[in-house]
Amino acid sequence: MDNQTFNADIILIEGLKVSPESSVTTFVLLLLIYVFIMVSNVGLVVLISMERSLHEPMYLLFCNMSVNDVFGASAIIPRLLGYVFTAFTERYIRYVDCAVQAFCAHFHAGTSHAVLMVMAFDRYVAICNPLRYTSIVTNRMVVKLSAGAWTVAFLLVVVLLGLSIRLTRCRRVILNPFCDNASLFKLSCQNLLINHIYGLSSAVLLLGSSLGSVTLTYLRIAMVCLSSKNKVLNSKALQTCATHLAVYIVMLVSSFTPMIMHRRPEWADNGKVASVMFHVVPPALNPLIYGLQCKELRQKIISVFHKNKVTGGKSVAKGQTFQK
Repeated sequence: MDNQTFNADIILIEGLKVSPESSVTTFVLLLLIYVFIMVSNVGLVVLISMERSLHEPMYLLFCNMSVNDVFGASAIIPRLLGYVFTAFTERYIRYVDCAVQAFCAHFHAGTSHAVLMVMAFDRYVAICNPLRYTSIVTNRMVVKLSAGAWTVAFLLVVVLLGLSIRLTRCRRVILNPFCDNASLFKLSCQNLLINHIYGLSSAVLLLGSSLGSVTLTYLRIAMVCLSSKNKVLNSKALQTCATHLAVYIVMLVSSFTPMIMHRRPEWADNGKVASVMFHVVPPALNPLIYGLQCKELRQKIISVFHKNKVTGGKSVAKGQTFQK
């Protein structure tokens, strides 16, 4: 242990503070959540991929969110599970692995905001300009916008992490539950002004663009609905926008909760739990919100389960006939 402590490439990470009495409960809960995230999101992607009727722009954007959620959860939860039964003094991580985890965490967050901006644009065109929707928002256009969203997030995070990795290290302990950019540059005793300026600027740019575009989009949609006397149009607009807005609100609450809690020293431990929320709560809730709110997806999911049930019943009947 002492030899590892003096190795600058080995980092000691505090992780979540879990008492021995609650270790099993915490592990089982995290494991069940992770399994649900993987099954529900991967299942959603497979369903949309296999059903030709769902090969539409809106559902392709849902696939973007599901893939990103699986990516973000897989970057954080498995290592947290490994820390549950590991003593704090033995929670080591290699600096390279820590940097990779930090990159994945920020890339997941940036992509979430970027993809939701694309989804806001999709809803805007669908409701405010429905006659031209099929000509403007094509599958090819969605692929381009999605690729642009992932690329922008990637470039922002590459520069963000690059500025932190370049620093020399004088500390070896990370107090957060997982590695992030702040954890990396706090390991250094050098001047961190550039890191703070770029980190703040990129956060303001991404969050400002996200909040601004979503707010303007829904104000415009609200104006169109208020000026329209078509109740069918208003009902459909409300239904389609509710899904996107619910996902966005869940993501914002999960983002800002740890920021608020970390400002109060007495809430430090709860703040660590809250910092994990962004990588746990939205990935778990998003497929539920999509599946329950979107009529087409809900019908397809029900039909799949019904088909499996019917197939299973026929198999049992054939088996009974064969035995006879």
